[in-house]
Amino acid sequence: MKNYYAVIMAGGIGSRFWPVSRTKLPKQFIDMMGTGKTLIQATYDRFRKIVPKENIFVATNESYASLVREQLPELTEHQLILEPIMRNTAPCIAYASHKIQQLNPEATMVIAPADHLILETDVFAEDVVKGLKCAEKNDWLITLGIKPSRPDTGYGYIQYGKSATVPGLKKVKTFTEKPNLELAKTFLQSGDFLWNAGIFIWSAKSIIQAFDKYQTEMNEVFKEGTEIYNSHREAKFISGAFVRCVNISIDFAIMEKADNVYVLPTDFSWSDLGTWSSVYELAEKDYLGNVSASSEHVIVYDSSNCMIHAPKNKLVIVKGLHNFIVVQSDDTLMICPKDQEQGVKQIVADVKEKFGNTYV
Repeated sequence: MKNYYAVIMAGGIGSRFWPVSRTKLPKQFIDMMGTGKTLIQATYDRFRKIVPKENIFVATNESYASLVREQLPELTEHQLILEPIMRNTAPCIAYASHKIQQLNPEATMVIAPADHLILETDVFAEDVVKGLKCAEKNDWLITLGIKPSRPDTGYGYIQYGKSATVPGLKKVKTFTEKPNLELAKTFLQSGDFLWNAGIFIWSAKSIIQAFDKYQTEMNEVFKEGTEIYNSHREAKFISGAFVRCVNISIDFAIMEKADNVYVLPTDFSWSDLGTWSSVYELAEKDYLGNVSASSEHVIVYDSSNCMIHAPKNKLVIVKGLHNFIVVQSDDTLMICPKDQEQGVKQIVADVKEKFGNTYV
């Protein structure tokens, strides 16, 4: 257990959950499901069952450091991996891997986003531990794949091939970005595709070797800090290192190129909570299909299948609406048909153009 580490990635903005998720308070720091815990707190609790609490690190933007400290007061300063600028997941993971390897050359780690909803936490823990044991003994880059329950166009897909020497693991054949509906249906019918959960497991040694091979320049940047990590000089070094890195995801940078990538098919209840509709699908509904988990002060008349989210101190009256999203923050109200929520990102862009950063 002492060689097992977890890195929680918590740097995203979550603009599809506007107007509740804002640049200053993104969705990972919000109780999106009305459970009494924010998404990052729930993620931290999941990993406390798997690795020692002192081996849990949180990677986030410098501007969110105070939010992490407030919501996860158990973390020490050295468990914060602070990014000076946003550069996607590959630089973040390269930084975390070099930092943790400097602490423990035998480290094996799981990397996961802070904003996923996982209900069957015991099954999740069993799968992650299985992955950690495999990665500890093999030079494998392992990703978790979720057995798809529907032809969802909001997720990436992983196609797998022959089984590995370890029962349950499969060799990855292809990664596919979010497909159209017809392609997603084909994936389901073929039976050898899984949803890409964006959860990764590997040893520090294996992932750094992969960076050295496929992202040589980026790896050299972080390799320069070997004698600096986990010291008072780390922050200054990283502020210079990140500006030298390209903006690229770990999928494009490593996973789609490497030949030692394996997937562990899993079947726990999972959602990446990417949209208001995903919250709606998972939340408890009234007899007319309405969701209002975040607030007790909601009265609904002649309405059905609506997603209603408002601050706890707001009174919300909804009458005559069907299949709508009604979301209120302290200073903004958005009312939008559920089947048009893919336009939320454009709405945010339009609001920013008209009003500046006041409402975003």
